[in-house]
Amino acid sequence: MDTAIIIEKSVLIVAVFALTMLMAMYATLAERKVAAWLQDRIGPNRAGKGGILQPLADGLKLFSKEEFLPDTPNKFLFVAGPAISMSVALMTSAVIPWGDKLEIAGRTVIMQATDIDVALLYVFGVLSVGVYGIMIGAWASNNKFSLMSAMRASSQMISYEVAMGLSIIALLMMTGTLSLREIAAQQSGMNWNVFYQPVGFLIFLVCSFAETNRTPFDLAECEAELIGGYHTEYSSMRMGFYLFAEYASMFISSTILAVLYFGAYNYPGMQWAVENWGVNVANIIGFLALFAKLCFFIFFYMWVRWTIPRFRYDQLMRLGWQMLIPLAIANIFVTAICILWSDGNLF
Repeated sequence: MDTAIIIEKSVLIVAVFALTMLMAMYATLAERKVAAWLQDRIGPNRAGKGGILQPLADGLKLFSKEEFLPDTPNKFLFVAGPAISMSVALMTSAVIPWGDKLEIAGRTVIMQATDIDVALLYVFGVLSVGVYGIMIGAWASNNKFSLMSAMRASSQMISYEVAMGLSIIALLMMTGTLSLREIAAQQSGMNWNVFYQPVGFLIFLVCSFAETNRTPFDLAECEAELIGGYHTEYSSMRMGFYLFAEYASMFISSTILAVLYFGAYNYPGMQWAVENWGVNVANIIGFLALFAKLCFFIFFYMWVRWTIPRFRYDQLMRLGWQMLIPLAIANIFVTAICILWSDGNLF
């Protein structure tokens, strides 16, 4: 492989990693600010101007805490649990198209770490591994409440992955590709998939809440029943990894929602911007457009958390198996009928 390509990809991978970590870090501050705004409070405002340094103070606090290792025969798995969760949350960003392309020093730089034909399968494969980080860490904690939490989390994530996968099938029938880059390119202008697949988008959105263990599906961290959930026995940065993994997953799932259904980096007038302002300026604006869309979804995650109460566990499972899965299957049939009726020219 050309050395220049290796350097380009290395720089892009580091940039995506840094962006994911920065967003996960400051999403904690944003969550507290949104909660304060919704509850008519001030929120963090002591560490730096307007509380801008609060995430650094929280990280320093976690680093300075004592590392506690419970009396468990599975010490390796106890350490591996949060590492798996954090790694899985970061790996998904490798196939996300953050923009179209840039012209730098006579070279065309693709704004994507790697472009594989089965990117969607890669995303679902990596996401399915995330449950192991929770299950392994909780089981190795030698704590009955942690184990109960892990069983809830694993059954919840597996159940909602079925509905999420079925919702994507209808999108694949429409786009005809598994490549996230091609799906993004097909949504030029305002030709966004959400207008053609509103039901699929709604199912995918609800399942994303369950996949990331966010309210109203945060039964795995139900303090009233399970103390602290699957990370009850964790302290210091091991607990920090679990917390960071949740916010990193929220950032990545918001990005995937924007890429699949809301045009990714496309925006109205993008072709005009390319012709009049050049490829670089137009695609930098495209990156900012994608960033604005994912920030909206992150805000929506937080808004829902501080507005809607937690489901009961039987309600959670009933929603997944008796409502979302049949609805996703019906959406597949309706999509197939529409495609056949229009002779494949509907979308």
